[in-house]
Amino acid sequence: MARAIWKPGTFIYPIPAVLVTCGDMQNANIMTVAWTGILNTNPAMCYISVRPERYSYQLIKEKGEFAINLTTEELAFATDWCGVRSGRDYDKFEEMHLTKEKAQMIDCPIIAESPVAVECRVVEIKEYGSHHTFIAEVLSIDADEKYIDETGAFDISKCDLIAYCNGGYYSLNQRIGKFGFSVQKKKGKKKRKNT
Repeated sequence: MARAIWKPGTFIYPIPAVLVTCGDMQNANIMTVAWTGILNTNPAMCYISVRPERYSYQLIKEKGEFAINLTTEELAFATDWCGVRSGRDYDKFEEMHLTKEKAQMIDCPIIAESPVAVECRVVEIKEYGSHHTFIAEVLSIDADEKYIDETGAFDISKCDLIAYCNGGYYSLNQRIGKFGFSVQKKKGKKKRKNT
C-alpha cells in the first residue's frame, strides 16, 4: 500500500469540538476548543490547550476554572462562530442566543443548550509553544435530564454530538459498537445434547 508522507502536524482525528465557558456570570466568555481530552479516571482529570493570545486564556488563568460544554448538530453554527470571533469584541452568549446557566461547583456559567457540561478546576498549566495546556480536575458533570434513560444512564446516542476533523465538523449520531463488543459472547440457542 502506498502512503503519502507529510510534515509533522496535528492529524489525530476526529476530536471533540467543544464550547469552553469561562469568567463569571456577569463577565463570561465562550471559546471553541478542539484540543481537549481525558487525562485520568481517579481523580477525574481532563485538559484544554489554548493559545495565550486568546481572550479566554487570561480569564481561565486568573479564575482557575472553566467548563467544557459538549456540542451538538444544533450547536454547530455557534461552535464555529465562537471559534472565529473574539470575546474582546462580542458577547458570545448574546450573539448566539445561548443561555447562561449557573454551574454547581464553579463561578463561570455553563451553556444550557449543551447536553453535558464538565465543570473543571485548573491544577496545573503546561507551556508547550503555540498552546498552553490547562490541566484540570473534573468537579462535576452536569447532564441534561432529557438524555437520561429509565435506568438512570445517560443516552449519548440521542445528543447528535459533533466532532472536528481536518477543518470540518462531522456528525456522530450513530453507534457502531460498544466497549468490549469484539470479545463479547454471542447470544444464541444452546446446543442440545444427543440422548
